[in-house]
Amino acid sequence: MQGNFTFHNPSKIYFGKDAVENIRGELPKYGPVVQLVYGGGSIKKNGVYDAVMRILNDCGKTVIDDGGVLPNPTVERLMEGREKARANGTDFILAVGGGSCCDYAKALSVAVWEEDPEDFWFKYYERFEKPAEDAKIVPAGCVLTMVGTGSEMNMKAVLTNTQKHWKRGGDLGPRAAFKFSVLDPAYTLSLPYDRMVAGAFDIFVHLCEQYFSGTDDCVSDDLAEGLMRSVVKNSRRAVLDPQDWEARSNLMWAAALALSTVFGCGKSGDSMVHQFGQSIGAYTGATHGMTLSATILPYYRMVLADGLPKYARFAREVWHVDPAGKTERETAEAGLDALEAWMRELGLVMHAREIGVTEEMIPGLVEGTRVRGFYRKLTREEMAQVYRESI
Repeated sequence: MQGNFTFHNPSKIYFGKDAVENIRGELPKYGPVVQLVYGGGSIKKNGVYDAVMRILNDCGKTVIDDGGVLPNPTVERLMEGREKARANGTDFILAVGGGSCCDYAKALSVAVWEEDPEDFWFKYYERFEKPAEDAKIVPAGCVLTMVGTGSEMNMKAVLTNTQKHWKRGGDLGPRAAFKFSVLDPAYTLSLPYDRMVAGAFDIFVHLCEQYFSGTDDCVSDDLAEGLMRSVVKNSRRAVLDPQDWEARSNLMWAAALALSTVFGCGKSGDSMVHQFGQSIGAYTGATHGMTLSATILPYYRMVLADGLPKYARFAREVWHVDPAGKTERETAEAGLDALEAWMRELGLVMHAREIGVTEEMIPGLVEGTRVRGFYRKLTREEMAQVYRESI
């Protein structure tokens, strides 16, 4: 490995059946007022809400309801939660849900005591600052019900600015990371099929975006290849039987690991697929994993020649493409063909028009897309070309 790095991941993970019971030992560490963050109400149908509320009540907590956090949480919704937290003196934030709830909760933990709430977006999502060392941050934890984003084990939070049609991720630093995260695979078994496969693909793309960079002999890449193969294998098992506990538990742990930042240690990276997907999400509100599947192949095929050795390695080590009799480019192209075949096997969105993208949106989509590539820094016209080819 050629790069220098500092690795720090402070989140404690409770994994497995009935893991939620472990929060009984965590909650007494914090004050009496807990702001309970959740989404559209599915946790009230599958029993997760009742299980969490029972523990909160047993621990003597006053619960402030902050439900209704929708996918692609917005700055406006965040400010509503901020006012609720300030009015009630929230001591702890507990997210129960998927990545959107987790992202919202981490952003909220920083936003509650920000002196200038109107500057929050510009400070953390345009200037990409981190909270000051002495900033007051409300501690937070999560009970995860959907896998894919990896928000349960990192310091990042994605928000949407509806006025600008921008969706961006901000790194809020280790103090904003969850104090604990509960990962019980049983809580994911009731997910609709499309959410399950979209989550699996999100895991895979997180790994790709840390993998596609330099060509040095890097242990992070060896680890990433193994985990990518695991995601492919277990997604196939989950497609055949969505109730396959082992497959679903493997995907849940893979999701947490994939964006824990360990696979990016000592490396650069290429997060352009997420930049494309997030821009689409800001316009359409589409499921995140599907925005990625709609744009990944046009982008990877555009930059294939610029990162040819790594794409060829990806083909050999992840997809088991036999390079015998092939040029390096042919090997690399066969790897992307294998990726496409797996995506179709899962039933992912293959064209952005399926999730509401039109030609008329392209200028705005480009405007909201950050340039975060490695092998090539795309021009605005190249970004527009990716969007056109994705449609």
